[in-house]
Amino acid sequence: MNTIVEQKPTSIYIPYALLVTALLSFYIIFINKIDLKPGEVEYPAEAFLAPGFELPSLQGGKVKLSDYRGKVLFINFWATWCATCKVEMPSMEKLYQRFREYDFEMLTISVDKDLSLITPFVKEYGLTFPVLLDPDSKLAKQGYKTTGVPETFVVDKNGIIVHKAIGPRDWATDETMEAFAQLIQRG
Repeated sequence: MNTIVEQKPTSIYIPYALLVTALLSFYIIFINKIDLKPGEVEYPAEAFLAPGFELPSLQGGKVKLSDYRGKVLFINFWATWCATCKVEMPSMEKLYQRFREYDFEMLTISVDKDLSLITPFVKEYGLTFPVLLDPDSKLAKQGYKTTGVPETFVVDKNGIIVHKAIGPRDWATDETMEAFAQLIQRG
């Protein structure tokens, strides 16, 4: 059996995960003063089904989210004019190259209104992952309720959002690579 990464004991991470969860909850409830009523969740959110879509691809044709069921998905909303998007693109390309041969797909969605800017941007940064087009930001604003760019949704093989990241990230860290490896290995 091929393994993606060497297995490490995860029990040592449990206390840290609990602490991070508690601190994040404290921040959301008390510092941000978000007042959610019981059963009220800002959708789409973690633990919810990713909203379906069909978008044109920069490479041609249309791409439907449902075609990727059974794969871990990295859905990223971005724009060529976004400085922080430019910062995270190289690490996204590394993540894509690392897992593209496995049950993984990266779907990046440009919200640029001027579509002529996208191909030169992709070439300049040497990006090889799929680029989808949402020039009116309809999917970004109505479907995924993004607040800006970059914004990323990690979706498991069952179509459930398991992580939502607002703002740029370094997607090529050892910890991130291992987290994706574990997610991909799950059935």
